Amino acid sequence: MSTETNKAVVQQFLEAWSKNDLATLASIVTGDWTNFDDNLPPLPRGPQGAQALSNLFHAGIPDMQVTFESVIAEGDLVAIRWLNQGTHTGELLGIPPTGKSASVRATGIFRVVDGKVAENHVNFDALGMLQQLGIVPPLGQPAQAI
Repeated sequence: MSTETNKAVVQQFLEAWSKNDLATLASIVTGDWTNFDDNLPPLPRGPQGAQALSNLFHAGIPDMQVTFESVIAEGDLVAIRWLNQGTHTGELLGIPPTGKSASVRATGIFRVVDGKVAENHVNFDALGMLQQLGIVPPLGQPAQAI
């Protein structure tokens, strides 16, 4: 596959993820797709895992939108930086809804095999997200007693 095709596949994956388009996700990941993200609980491999990843975020932020900022590809690897925006109206990673909006940047390196996403290594600004949702105080401010 060309690097342009690989970039398009990764962008399609992230768009489907943000819209909770489970059918598209299942169709564009390999049978052994693997997510590598230390901020998240372990997920199953393959299409079920990609769908679980989408459901996990969509449950908490159903209006999520993705804006692509940078996309670079070489061989079977695609590096991408994007902005996630949405409102926290449902439970997210065990956090009850806050009703607050958040804008969170993420970067990832995706490996594409035969036109499908085989794995992704993602880092997102989890601290920034928690600060915007009011779960963690901004830097320099004391934490509230629980």
